[in-house]
Amino acid sequence: MTTVSRQNRHQDELAFVLHSRPFRETSLLLDVYSREHGRLAIVARGARRPRSALRGVLMNFQPLRLSWFGKGEVRTLHSAEWQGGQPYLQGTALMCGFYLNELLINLLARDDAHEQLFDYYRATLYRLAHESDHAATLRCFEKHLLQQLGYALELETEAVSGKPVEAEAAYRYVQELGALTDNGEVHAGLQVQGKTLLAMAADDYSNPVAAQQSKQLMRMLLNHHLGGKTLHTRELIKDLQKL
Repeated sequence: MTTVSRQNRHQDELAFVLHSRPFRETSLLLDVYSREHGRLAIVARGARRPRSALRGVLMNFQPLRLSWFGKGEVRTLHSAEWQGGQPYLQGTALMCGFYLNELLINLLARDDAHEQLFDYYRATLYRLAHESDHAATLRCFEKHLLQQLGYALELETEAVSGKPVEAEAAYRYVQELGALTDNGEVHAGLQVQGKTLLAMAADDYSNPVAAQQSKQLMRMLLNHHLGGKTLHTRELIKDLQKL
């Protein structure tokens, strides 16, 4: 094996399948999120054959050890092993998981590793399986995702004065600027209470007002970075429950 071919082969990499679709007659085209290599397109040849060793392994929301080769836009899967330890998602938690995957597919660039985000994604799947407040879990992930992509929210200081946000004060959160004191002169952005901003900074969504306003704020910010793309899972979840 040449040096170049060794560099194009990766063994036993920890990863999750974000999305899969049929490819040609017997294969699958996978959108994979790898801890060390970021988001990748990988073709699993023959994975749809009845006797394929890959059938039942390439599942969403389950940690896998994947081996692949190739250096083009689409790599080729060599092997996959299920790692276990992650409970299967069901019901609303399952739909929330698909929402996370859709966010990653639309916001992560190819071949750009985010190890901390990968670990947080794995921990979020565990939370979805074990905790009932799925809305709070989604808000935490959304905030962490934007932070890891370089779009961290400034939630504890006023954008112009730099003064600490006051819980009882009213603000307007303006995209690309942050929280501005709502003195009636600013008409852009989203109206939000200071206590909501501080609650988001602490990842505390127990207050109903904070929960509702944080959902609206995160939706505004994500829509901006999605550039007008529609998240189909978000619409479906909205129909099932008001998350």
